[in-house]
Amino acid sequence: MLPSHYRMRRSADFGATVKHGRRAVQPDVVVYSRVVDDRQIDTLDVAEASPQVGLIIAKSVGSAVDRHRVARRLRHVARDVLGDLHPGERLVIRALPSSSGAKSAALRAQLCAGLQAVHRAGGVAR
Repeated sequence: MLPSHYRMRRSADFGATVKHGRRAVQPDVVVYSRVVDDRQIDTLDVAEASPQVGLIIAKSVGSAVDRHRVARRLRHVARDVLGDLHPGERLVIRALPSSSGAKSAALRAQLCAGLQAVHRAGGVAR
């Protein structure tokens, strides 16, 4: 599971990351990434300065059972990429409807590819 201090909880963080962050589209997921301004990182506590990951799993993914299964898989996969995230980075993973049939290995590969794409695209958005 994803440790609690790495979980994004505030709606404003989700909205800012999706609206102002960089985006990479993969077959089963869309990855959004945004870094909190360096000046703000110094004023944040340890939990807020660490990278945070949030999931968006809409009803179009499937039934409640399907959505929870996708969420568990994505949280597990996200835990593996925490070391690749920058301090203060906010990462939002949006599950697309096809993600309900995807295996964990495929989701991991797509998340890694998406994360590399947003990092490569002129650095992480600030």
